[in-house]
Amino acid sequence: MGAKRRRIEGGVKAKVALAAIRGDRTTSQLVSQFGVHSTQIGQWKRRLLDGAAELFSDGRRREVQDQDALVAELYEQIGRLQMELGWLKKKLPDSIEFKRACIEPNHRQLSVRRQCELLGLNRSSWYYEAVGESAENLALMRRIDEQYLRKPCYGSRKMAEVMGIDRKRAQRLMRLMGLEAIYPKPRLSQNGKEHRIYPYLLRNVKIVRPNQVWSSDITYVPMPQGWMYLTVVMDWFSRYVLSWRLSNTLDGLFCLEALEEALGDGTPEIFNTDQGVQYTAQAFTGRLEAAGVAVSMDGRGRWMDNVFVERLWRTVKYEHLYLHDYATPRALQAGLAEDFPDYNEERIHTALDYRTPWAVYREAA
Repeated sequence: MGAKRRRIEGGVKAKVALAAIRGDRTTSQLVSQFGVHSTQIGQWKRRLLDGAAELFSDGRRREVQDQDALVAELYEQIGRLQMELGWLKKKLPDSIEFKRACIEPNHRQLSVRRQCELLGLNRSSWYYEAVGESAENLALMRRIDEQYLRKPCYGSRKMAEVMGIDRKRAQRLMRLMGLEAIYPKPRLSQNGKEHRIYPYLLRNVKIVRPNQVWSSDITYVPMPQGWMYLTVVMDWFSRYVLSWRLSNTLDGLFCLEALEEALGDGTPEIFNTDQGVQYTAQAFTGRLEAAGVAVSMDGRGRWMDNVFVERLWRTVKYEHLYLHDYATPRALQAGLAEDFPDYNEERIHTALDYRTPWAVYREAA
């Protein structure tokens, strides 16, 4: 007989999702704190963000005509709360995770011991912390990331050989990092029906002016205690980074936020991305089409179709991230906030006749 499936209450899911949205901890740190899988964290974060809009969708205003109507409404709400409280009490005994989430360690009047007694929770269960990725795995992921920048065509077989590890381990870590070998391959998997794949529009197209073509991509950023994901929106002609965002999960919100910021400064003729679910989602492609932008997507396994952003990742990692080795997401955020202006306004490019991306973008715009 199989093991009993673990049940996680809605309150815990909401707390994890809020912590993920806050973005001041990596996925690995959230896994250790709440004892949940990294995939669940991304799913709950998306569900909370999607459901938040419904809370404000009803713009109707209630007008209470007299005091009796107000009292009746309050009694109705109290009855509903009592019913929900009774339901909640029945659920509490079966959920250690929910009880742990209810504990307030800094409560002024109730000690942790007393709170555990009231909830019927063993104190050892409160102090227990799930184990995230080991320091060895995090260091290994850092090495895999560096090797992938040098040889993006390496899949799990070659990566396992170079790293001296088992192939299954290489597969799992590369999957966590969002890395996949780059090579022409058949279409082995289908995207969701709601995700439309657009054709590649840049074949044999000469890029001669700014805001002709923008592109976006996502990369893995190693951290001492986990990892983060970074996305940018770049102008192809000038290599100018129009916007960037960090996230601790691979949801599409941070990509959409970067797009919104970039569109605030201008509108491209063509926007090119890969076929990742963050970019094929209706929210992303619909925003581009609403702005009158032609959507272009790379061919499967064709990293050269978005080569300028790939070169940017190498520059950002080798010239900044690997040198500073930021300890926390907040420090990483602050560091990138200094690095990208330096990249745009100070770093000269040989391909731009030793001018900076900002100078080229400003002069030709």
